[in-house]
This record gives sequence, structure tokens and C-alpha cells, in this order.
Amino acid sequence: MFRNFIDTDLYERQGKALTNFKQTLPEVTSDLAQELTKDPYDFAFTGITTKYKKILKDALLNNITQFLIELGTGFAYVGREYRLQIGQTEKFIDLLFYNLNLSAYVVVEVKIGKFDFADAGQLGGYVVACNHILRKEGRDNPTIGILICKEKDNLVAQYALEASSLPLGISEYDLARLYPEKVEGTIPTIDELEKGILSEDECKK
Repeated sequence: MFRNFIDTDLYERQGKALTNFKQTLPEVTSDLAQELTKDPYDFAFTGITTKYKKILKDALLNNITQFLIELGTGFAYVGREYRLQIGQTEKFIDLLFYNLNLSAYVVVEVKIGKFDFADAGQLGGYVVACNHILRKEGRDNPTIGILICKEKDNLVAQYALEASSLPLGISEYDLARLYPEKVEGTIPTIDELEKGILSEDECKK
């Protein structure tokens, strides 16, 4: 029964991120990239409720196996605060992954607040930098950027995506356990379970 809830929850979130993949990636790649996204991402496995960014990122990496499962199929962890030397300037990506199915680097930025235009600009800069510094021609497809924030205005996010020629996605995260809305009454209570066990025992007598 619990597995059914989890499956339903995943079905409702899978591929639901706001993205511009169809406009910025080849059709086959864009469909696969979209399917790998979620909205919202379920970060309840971290066991935290605080909004502080460093604590959240620490918790994600302390539970890296669960984090990779939540991200989806084919993600390999490359690094946190991944350093990029761009000219005379150092930049640090929150989290860098490589997706084996997409054959592409995936930049993940985690924001504890509400999404704004500037966030897309920063993410896009990291994507371009990865394409120049890390991507190998003939091996890697174009780098993809995913921004995971606590809250977003969908229209603001959509405008930001339309303004970019880079493959970007924007999702929210939730620190509370995600279940379908209509859960009450579908999971038996302890009393109901005990009554069911007693009824079974009486039938066997």
C-alpha cells in the first residue's frame, strides 16, 4: 500500500519541472531531459526543516544515495561547490552531476528563497562555463542547468526560461514528506489493524 502511495507521488511529480528543453535541445534529448525532472523535489529524507542553504546542502550530501535516487536515473555525483576558473575569476557551482543517459553535465543550484530572474542568469553562466571548460566535443552533449528553489512564481520562471537560449529547468523542493492529498481514511489505523488481526484469529478458531 505504501509503495502505491510513493508510486502515485512520483507519477504526479515526474517530468513536471518548468523547462525550455524543447526549444533548446534536440527532440530526443529534450524528451529524456524533461522526463528526468521533478516538481517538486522531495527533500524530506534530509530530516531538516530549516531554510539555511549550507545546512540544506550538507544534509543533501550526507544523504547522497537518497539524493541521487530522488534526482532520478543515471545521475553521477561530480562535486559540491565545484570550482570553475573563468579568466581571473573563480566561480563555484552548488552541485555538479553527470547524467549517463543524457551524456551531459547537469548543474544543480539550490536556492532557499523564491526564484527571481537573476537566479536564471547565474545558472546560465555556469552552464556556459561548463560547456567551455568541462564538456568534451564528441563525448558530451550540451550541459543542462536545473535550479531547485523553495518557491517560484510560474510566470516569472516561464519568462526567465523564454529569455534563455540555454537548456534550463526550474523546480521547487519540499522538506515535508510528499503524499497524495487524499490519504486520510486510506491507511488503516492501529486500531483497525488490531481489529483485523483479531477477526482473522477468530475465523481460524
